[in-house]
Amino acid sequence: MKKILTLFAVIGLIAFSSCEGPEGPPGPQGPEGPIAEVVEREVNFNNGNGFAVTIPLTPPIFNTDAVLVYHLYTVSNGVDVWRLLPQTYYMNDGGALDYNFDYSINRVNIFLGADFDLNTLSSDWTQGQVFRVVIVPADVFETGKSVNKPDYSNYEATIKKFNIDDSNVKRVKL
Repeated sequence: MKKILTLFAVIGLIAFSSCEGPEGPPGPQGPEGPIAEVVEREVNFNNGNGFAVTIPLTPPIFNTDAVLVYHLYTVSNGVDVWRLLPQTYYMNDGGALDYNFDYSINRVNIFLGADFDLNTLSSDWTQGQVFRVVIVPADVFETGKSVNKPDYSNYEATIKKFNIDDSNVKRVKL
């Protein structure tokens, strides 16, 4: 009796697991590869804004997206030199200045920190500072899609990975 019941159970399992309906029509072709976005802002840090600026993200990003922020450190032979935040710069007097950031789905905060009074900081470090915010889509981090991941500390490798034409990035002063 047990063998007959087991046989019926196996036959039933096979019968029900092989049931399929007709295949639906194919969906529209999606974009090739992940889509990333770059926003550039020129900002001024001062005591009045608490040495912090907020860059709104409109429309908001997805909870699973990532944000990378690059600081325009210098221009060398006509080429922009970008550094990934957080970034620590050591002053001649031995102090340390940090450019850092945090973000949520609708804003990026870029802020300064130091082991000295920020009010004594030269305007070279606070005025006309340029940042590029790169929004990295969540699907880049899904299993199997992060193969050949770029070195995100390298701005050029990052924009190449996401096929970003940064000649179209417009600088907006906050």
